[in-house]
Order: sequence, then structure tokens, then C-alpha cells
Amino acid sequence: MRGDRARFEHAVSVRPDGRTGARSSARRAIRAASEQVAVEIQHYIQREGLQPDDFLGREEDLAADFGVSRPTLREALRLLASGNLIRATKGPGGGIFVARTAEEGMSRSLSDAIAMMLETGTVTLDELLDARLLLEVPLAGLAAYQPDEETLKRLREIVDREAAAGPDDTDTFAESDMEIHRTLAASAGNRMIQALTGWIFEVLQPSLAEVLRPAIVQSAIVEHHQALVAAVERGDPVRAERVMKDHLLYLKDVLRMVREREG
Repeated sequence: MRGDRARFEHAVSVRPDGRTGARSSARRAIRAASEQVAVEIQHYIQREGLQPDDFLGREEDLAADFGVSRPTLREALRLLASGNLIRATKGPGGGIFVARTAEEGMSRSLSDAIAMMLETGTVTLDELLDARLLLEVPLAGLAAYQPDEETLKRLREIVDREAAAGPDDTDTFAESDMEIHRTLAASAGNRMIQALTGWIFEVLQPSLAEVLRPAIVQSAIVEHHQALVAAVERGDPVRAERVMKDHLLYLKDVLRMVREREG
């Protein structure tokens, strides 16, 4: 009984003005409960093997299923929505749906945050390229360490298509460049790595292509990609890492020249 009273007095702690903090304590309680429910919903999604666009339930049903009030559930859903994990629709056939898997949600959130930082000047293309060096160089070596035939086939198709493109076919060059790097990242077979590198393809690549397009030498990019795929085919991690590093340093050099021209 004494312990219950102590917990109650803590929950309604007296503020300096003499009023109790019961309301703020209630909000904290709802927040804590909603965070727990959000975790339980994520576990449920994983346990049931639900995929993007699968129906999770209606708000009132989910509140009953998880044994919480509607305000607590709404806060939990808000947390999940902010992490790009669920989406809500209204009207006939509406309800709560899975938006992305956990790793896809993390990748989307990271991409959104980096895009905002780039837009506001909080981070620069140079800094993002430096981060890309730290991520993609070892990934290239990992891809060459134990290359699988499906990855090699995919990479060959991409570089052949890129090499056959006309000098003014910027769309093919941009698409091929992104596909090569994305395929190498995926070849690691690690969902966390893919989540951590998603921003490269969703944010950095498009922004960098727009800036470098007037100055980039596409034949040099094609040669880099061909050398990279050759190293992966030979199962030569050291060579693959060196080619990837040279490729990204070339992009840094071109970016510096563009900046100097802009004066």
C-alpha cells in the first residue's frame, strides 16, 4: 500500500507553483504506453510476415487487439508512420496498412533526413561523397570476395547496356550508374547495409548527376564500371576496392572543378 501511494505521489508531483503535474504525467504515461504498443505492432508485422500494402487492421480493432485506448493507439501509429512503416487511409476499404518493412522504413527516413540536410545546406555534396567512399569501397571488395552468378549476370547486362548507349543518352548513363552501385550493395546480402546505403541512390546520385552532367566524361565512367565488374568477376577484392575508390575520387575531382568554374 505504501509503495502504491509513493508511486501515486510521484505521478502527481507538485510543481513549484503548487499545482500538481498529473496532466504532464498522464501524457508521459500515454507516450510510454504508445512506444510499447508501436514495438508490439512491429513484432506482429514481422511475426505474421506482413509485406508493404498488406492490411493491418482498423483503428478501433487494433486498439482492442492490443488492449489500449484509442489515444494511445493513435500515438503508436503516429510513431510508426513517422518511421515510414505504416500508412492510414480513410473511407470505404480504409484502415491501417503496412507501408514498408523495418529496413525499408529506416532507409526512407535516413534518405528524407539527408535530403533535408542537403536542401538546407547542413551537409554538402563533398561530405556525402566522403561518406560514400567509406561505405562503397569495402562493399565493392565484399562483392568480389564471393561473387554469385546472378550478381555477375546482372552487372554484365548493365555495363553492356551502358557501353552501347549513345554519347547523349544521359538517361541510360544515369540509370546504369545507379543500378551498378545498387546491385553491388545488394550483393552483400545484408539488409542493414542496404538500408544504410539507400540514401546514396535516392538522394546523392540524382543531385550529383545534375551538378556534374556538364563536366563528366561518360567514357571514363564506363571504363570505371567495366574495370569494377571485371574485378568482381575475377574474385579480386583488392582490385575491386581500388577501382571503386578511384571511381569515387574521380567524381570528387570533377565536383571540385565544377565548383572552381562557378567561382
